[in-house]
Amino acid sequence: MTENKGERFIVGIDFGTLSGRAVITRVSDGEIVGEAVHAYEHGAMDRVLSAGDGRELPPDFALQVPDDYRQVLRNAVPRAVRASGVAPSDVVGIGVDFTSATVIFADDDGVPMCEHERFRNEPHAYAKLWKHHGAHEQAHRIVALAKERGETWLARYGGDLSSELLMPKALETLEKAPDVYAQASQIVDAVDWITWQLTDTLSYAAGDSGYKRMYQDGRYPSPEFLAALNPGFADAFTDKMTAPVLPLGARVGGLSATAAAWTGLIEGTAVASGNIDAHVHAVSVNAVKPGQLTAILGTSTCWVLSAEEYRDVPGIFGAVDGGIVAGAWGYEAGQSAVGDMFDWFTANCVPQQYVDAADAAGIHLNDYLMSLTAGDEVGASGLVALDWFNGNRSILIDSNLSGLVVGQTLRTTAPEIFRALVEASAFGARMIIDNFEAHDVPITDVTAAGGLLNSASIMQLYADALRRPLSVAGVAQAGAQGSAIYAAVAAGEYPDVVAAAAAMGRVRHDAYLPDPDRAAGYDQLYAQYAELYELFGKGTEVMHRLRAITRDALARRPQL
Repeated sequence: MTENKGERFIVGIDFGTLSGRAVITRVSDGEIVGEAVHAYEHGAMDRVLSAGDGRELPPDFALQVPDDYRQVLRNAVPRAVRASGVAPSDVVGIGVDFTSATVIFADDDGVPMCEHERFRNEPHAYAKLWKHHGAHEQAHRIVALAKERGETWLARYGGDLSSELLMPKALETLEKAPDVYAQASQIVDAVDWITWQLTDTLSYAAGDSGYKRMYQDGRYPSPEFLAALNPGFADAFTDKMTAPVLPLGARVGGLSATAAAWTGLIEGTAVASGNIDAHVHAVSVNAVKPGQLTAILGTSTCWVLSAEEYRDVPGIFGAVDGGIVAGAWGYEAGQSAVGDMFDWFTANCVPQQYVDAADAAGIHLNDYLMSLTAGDEVGASGLVALDWFNGNRSILIDSNLSGLVVGQTLRTTAPEIFRALVEASAFGARMIIDNFEAHDVPITDVTAAGGLLNSASIMQLYADALRRPLSVAGVAQAGAQGSAIYAAVAAGEYPDVVAAAAAMGRVRHDAYLPDPDRAAGYDQLYAQYAELYELFGKGTEVMHRLRAITRDALARRPQL
């Protein structure tokens, strides 16, 4: 390809919830010249242990098979290189990001516990995906003890912890599968495990360590705190998490001979310290200045924001010094179900006539459903929903909350309910934005990335409901491209992440502008959402009691 003669390239790999994506990115301007996607063979195991004996899993479980991640290296990377026409010798770096807080227990060689024959049928030996909520009881105990002891690190996580994080999952494994815990030499986030697989060198990424592993101000929670949770837990961060923490854009090492054979790349190619799948989008859209908020709209939604100064903000998912770029505080908040919620509804609640009509029109079912209410006045359906179909991540941090739709009548239609769920996801986003600003963390502009950008109608609704212009990512695979930007720094192509983002980032500014009339209508609906938010999130235990009833009922069910 003559246009790439003399150019250098980076491989960016984005490990998502159900698949891994590899892109080949040009160093000079961030252009993606080749890409490939590989779906995980086992997907997310949330009902049965399909990789083991097929046993039924508890309702809060979400597990994965680590070898599915290796298959992305073996399949997606070589196909992306071939699609690009780039010579492997012109690839100077590799960057990765992962659905963070996906936790793996491994031996000293990096072999996951589930790959040891004795643990093949033990659910706790598998990778615990970010949306694994089996550790909710452990999370509550950690928070209660931290408050009792006055642990200062808790404020960095909004005063609460989600069961999605590493510490609750590790404690859950100790208490539910002590043999797995005892035999594991290393407790790693999958983002660090994959760079370990690529380089044979174990290190921890600074961003993930701060947000997901409670690493603040150069240290973890104390052994005394851990022992107070469970005497056997005192070694969790002292014996099983001892690798060095590397800053974003740092070089972990060179590509090993084994990984070079997997990927078809050159042994010794620079491998960057990994990053969180959401956070890499901020550099992809060059939104790294204080006040620039990036939304990653997909299966779930993550909101990341840079700020000049630290402020205590309740209900956030984390605040880390240098968590996005050096010299700025990086804040993270999120919503646990967005695209997942839409997919659940279309798979379970939409009559076949709508599916057939969407197919006949040649458009995505989501867009078809949205089109059927496009001419309706805001609020015409009389519906308002709560978007907690996988719990609430921000600002309540409660995985035991559940979804709700209020206002249904015998005249309510499936398109109206779908629209109410989209509106609820936008209102959840507005709640997060309002919470930041209420605690003196300013927001100057909002940029969106992720799969929902494929729906112009949903994006316009977001602009209207948020009352803000929305800029959008300039590339479809912004996650993998963002990882490539960090790797360009690790490979020595740019002096720092800010410079690399300025050169390689791609964005369409103010792609969606709010309609004033519709925004006014959404103000009224948002007020109803906020009232329900307070009532069911704080004012009643009904959702918690229902979850407890469900668990008790499942526990009584005979095992096959």
